[in-house]
Amino acid sequence: MTQPLGKNDGGYFGETIRISDVLKRTLAAAEQHGWSVELFPGAGVLPLYGMRRLAKREQLSVYISTGIHGDEPGGPVALAGMLEANAWPSDVSLYLCPCLNPTGFPGNTRENLAGIDLNRDYRHFKSPEVAAHKAWIDGLPEFDIAICLHEDWEAKGFYLYELNPEKQFAASEAMLEAVGAVCPIDQSELIDGRPAKGGLLRPIASPDARPLWPEAFYIVQNNKTRLSYTLEAPSDFPMPTRVDALCTALKSLIKLHLAKR
Repeated sequence: MTQPLGKNDGGYFGETIRISDVLKRTLAAAEQHGWSVELFPGAGVLPLYGMRRLAKREQLSVYISTGIHGDEPGGPVALAGMLEANAWPSDVSLYLCPCLNPTGFPGNTRENLAGIDLNRDYRHFKSPEVAAHKAWIDGLPEFDIAICLHEDWEAKGFYLYELNPEKQFAASEAMLEAVGAVCPIDQSELIDGRPAKGGLLRPIASPDARPLWPEAFYIVQNNKTRLSYTLEAPSDFPMPTRVDALCTALKSLIKLHLAKR
């Protein structure tokens, strides 16, 4: 199996992307395949987009986002490829955000151009990007699951966070098994300072425990969904491996949840 490149020392130093080119691919594919594309008003320096594709006979509704950190290029590339492939199940309604931090990618920074970590701004909404994104999310119907695509420059392999307050059916373990065929799983007992087992973290979903909320936390706390997956690809691995891992995880989660309907 593919090995890490050893480039990430104190941050992400792997392959970067021109986010404008990736978004051109994404928007072209969305138009070609009949997605509804919406521009978020008041989102700041660069435009933010939301996309939706509604199933005629909906069995599952899924929210997917990526690109909230500008040093995590795998997510936007993965979503662009999946939109181009257009292999989504016909009975799934989808709501996508293909890049939530376009100003972070040119400088390869986690934060936006103003130096704000957008994925810590979903409690106070100080940034125009997050405020605009919140307005869009608030206008969506409830969805069955949320999937946020990320990368981690320190990770030894793929892992994920599961927010599941009601302990309903979740597909985390089965998804990790599928991803393990294309990318190593991080087997550390402690990841990002939190207990982990087999690449799975289940943090406590308590408002008091998190003074700065990430996107997934806001979505669950405001009952847009009660089940959220945050996928973390290991960004010290080659780009094709990370993209394959994220796409495999996405496809597996949708397939597994559809099978339970």
